[in-house]
Amino acid sequence: MSAIGKRYGGVQACHEVDFVLGAGEVHALLGENGAGKSTLMKILSGDVTEYAGSIAINGAPVRFGGPTDAQAAGIAMIHQELDLVPGLSVADNIFLGRELRTPVRTVDRRRMEREARELLDRSGVSLDPRRPVGELRVGEQQLVTIAKAISLDARVLIMDEPTSALTSSEVERLFDVIRELRTGGVGIVYISHRMEEIAKVADRATVLRNGKFVTSFDPRELSTAEVVEAMVGRPVQTMFTTPDSDTGDELLRVENLKLKARRPRPGRRDPDGISLTVRAGEIVGLAGLLGAGRTELLETLYGVAPGGSRTGRILLQGKAILPRGPRHALAQGIGFVPEDRRTSGLVLFHSILANTVVSSLPSYGRLGVIARRMERAASTRMADRLRLKFGRLQDEVGTLSGGNQQKVVFGRMLLTEPKLLLLDEPTRGVDVGAKAEIYRLLGELAAQGLGVLLASSELPELVGVCDRVVVLRDGRDVASFSTADSGEGDLLAAAMGHLDVEGVQ
Repeated sequence: MSAIGKRYGGVQACHEVDFVLGAGEVHALLGENGAGKSTLMKILSGDVTEYAGSIAINGAPVRFGGPTDAQAAGIAMIHQELDLVPGLSVADNIFLGRELRTPVRTVDRRRMEREARELLDRSGVSLDPRRPVGELRVGEQQLVTIAKAISLDARVLIMDEPTSALTSSEVERLFDVIRELRTGGVGIVYISHRMEEIAKVADRATVLRNGKFVTSFDPRELSTAEVVEAMVGRPVQTMFTTPDSDTGDELLRVENLKLKARRPRPGRRDPDGISLTVRAGEIVGLAGLLGAGRTELLETLYGVAPGGSRTGRILLQGKAILPRGPRHALAQGIGFVPEDRRTSGLVLFHSILANTVVSSLPSYGRLGVIARRMERAASTRMADRLRLKFGRLQDEVGTLSGGNQQKVVFGRMLLTEPKLLLLDEPTRGVDVGAKAEIYRLLGELAAQGLGVLLASSELPELVGVCDRVVVLRDGRDVASFSTADSGEGDLLAAAMGHLDVEGVQ
């Protein structure tokens, strides 16, 4: 790729970027959210067709009119934001647009399901290919997209944050698949914000900053601090710099919470007797393996879990509550940042401004009349506070990078001035600089007396940010650790059931 340029309105997403990938090479592409990584790869994969510069494959110039042209040329992309059809089965999604046919041209579902199962096995996941994708957890959907990309037999495979929703064992299996593909001569572009992965899997790395090429290097020769400095253009101190704060009175108490949904949800684990507390000014983490019930607990507390029989008690500032949906939860002072921002957190075709203020609209008007000036002022303040990278507040939020979209969801909840903030994988797909900003912000909020319940699959994040961590397994709380006295190994052992947790507090 030579001198690639792309502008979105007033934002220069890419500016004369050069990028080279060799056969059988894993080339990491690094940079902050908004650095131009996804735009560059969308151009290569045919998703973006209007751009400056040129692309050559095996020395031959190419110009794609869309993703189909790119796939025909041997280029496949695993997007950071999952591009699956929820109502279709796993097999239908894997072969969407390339359905296998019988001799009489009808869809050969039996063959599609058989080959889908083989692809899933190759990707290290055990799933029924007949299950609707909408029933799967985000991590399982991520594995389906990987299997789909492998099915294309691509010569160039672009992986945009492929491990963002995977467990540690699933990540290791993915690395095995990558090594297998590399041996077969496939060139892989690997985009990730997880520095520890880059040294393990990549042969070379390139850094972009503000849409421009910065440097290329052997990832085994530079320290994480040096790489991060190249990405953000400044030295970054210790990631976890949340200030110490004194905790106040008990804010949230959950007592033996159980939920039995009317309709069973395959792969989901509803609360089955969870008890925990969060005090004002305290950040409490939720740890657990995929399917332990972290997301389901947060959804129940926010009132968006499916209907069914619920037992146990939820008390907020000593008062029993029964969350009946987002509006009721927000009125009680509970905010929620969901794991899947594109499906549950944003209206992608609406503006940045509209997405930022939608949860707090009553605060910006009287008698049903919306005060536009107040909306803009509030959105601007929040954008500045979170260091949001954007062109205009009127731009569609879907045009932002994944990390900046996450900041919009975060900012919208903060504008509601919650007492308790529920966070589900709040730094998924967010670059190291933005992570440090979010951790700093959480520390400030805790110092102001806000309570935070944070679910994360990243153990260093839980240990570095939280005061305490509650470990879930099979929908139950099995241990509670003070992060001052415990480490990542303790959390993992408890989550896997390898730790005698009797008496652990």
